[in-house]
Amino acid sequence: MGVMDRLKIFVVKEPVVAASCLIAGFGLFLPAVVRPILDSWETAEKVPPPPLTDVVAGVTGKKRE
Repeated sequence: MGVMDRLKIFVVKEPVVAASCLIAGFGLFLPAVVRPILDSWETAEKVPPPPLTDVVAGVTGKKRE
């Protein structure tokens, strides 16, 4: 009995477990592939983060002095 036959029997007997394994496989595969692709794209200009005081003022609704 080959590997594919055993895999088919497993999917028929345990479809929920097989679907969970498939989802987990995507969860492990995508970050390993997509992250390096995104890192390879260089943006034209790095945008500096806003000052922390501006962020706090925006969240709390208080005006900066």
